[in-house]
Amino acid sequence: MSAIELSGVAKHYGDVRAVRRIDLAVRQGEFVTILGPSGSGKTTLLNLIAGLTEPSAGRIAIGGRDVTRLPAAQRNVGLVFQSYALFPHMTVFGNVAFPLRVRRLSRGDIARRVAAVLRLVRLTGLESRKPHQLSGGQQQRVALARAMVFEPAVLLLDEPLAALDRKLREEVRGELRRLQRAVGVTTLLVTHDQDEALSLSDSIVVLNEGEVQQTGAPHEAYLRPVNRFVADFLGTANLFEGELRHAPGGPELLLDGGTALPVGPTTVDPRRRVWALVRPERITLIADHGGAGLRATVTDTVYQGPIVRYQVRLEDGRELVAVAADPVPRFGPGTRVRATWRPEDMWVVPEARATADTPPPPSGEPAIAAGAS
Repeated sequence: MSAIELSGVAKHYGDVRAVRRIDLAVRQGEFVTILGPSGSGKTTLLNLIAGLTEPSAGRIAIGGRDVTRLPAAQRNVGLVFQSYALFPHMTVFGNVAFPLRVRRLSRGDIARRVAAVLRLVRLTGLESRKPHQLSGGQQQRVALARAMVFEPAVLLLDEPLAALDRKLREEVRGELRRLQRAVGVTTLLVTHDQDEALSLSDSIVVLNEGEVQQTGAPHEAYLRPVNRFVADFLGTANLFEGELRHAPGGPELLLDGGTALPVGPTTVDPRRRVWALVRPERITLIADHGGAGLRATVTDTVYQGPIVRYQVRLEDGRELVAVAADPVPRFGPGTRVRATWRPEDMWVVPEARATADTPPPPSGEPAIAAGAS
């Protein structure tokens, strides 16, 4: 039985279709992230599951029970918002105990459950503090404890780490995954942070304009996107446009300038205009002393600590991004190099029939369309 099941769920605000007939099943104990650009329908979808918004169409089930028309209080879901929404006049104990008091549990049960969940989130000893006396990470853990203390069937998280600085966000991210695994609660996270989605999730759901673009394991969506939108949206995309054809050595992509690039196994029919994707970390740059690879010139080098990001321009003017785990930059601007990668690291995007009318990448970090001059 799925912990969460959506069947044809839609939400319209007049002529605006925020969510368009979504079918989705989340398994018991799974950590699923809903990812998409601003306005894609992420929060609307979470609110529909939580019962904060009523669907225009479709059915929502939690734990096999139809909750489509039930109010939020009757759905047995825990909610954590971006703002945490802690009661400023209450102590840590009072905030965490609040859902139990609403459910009229005995004092003994309340004390036992609050103590247990505070141990779980590592806040034992801070029971008497008020929210303003806590760090941002501690406040976030109080909000998580309050959402989990009544043992909900589903935990819903609406960008819960967005208010934290980067270092603290990374620390709390690990804590959140530890908690979810320890408790085993089915968790649905909404975020625009791709690092969060890729590192936390068992599965991700990529949304755009209210429609599901792809569902699957994070590495599948990142390395094997089903369409151009997902390829562009997740990370940085080096995209080549050309004609797919069979060759004696295997499938290859024939670029407009005549260059043929071997690609990985594909089920896409040959003799079609397609997009092929290679991720920056799959590209190896070597000094240009002849040999295999595409000749290029480094145009920019950005040192980012654990990695170095290289921008290179191919001889025909197309641009690529390559990422390497170099301790120090190996190539400066103006260096002549060759860009190489394995054929299996070049993925033919199944949906893509490249045309001149292909829309630009979504907002955020721009993708590099290496196939467009």
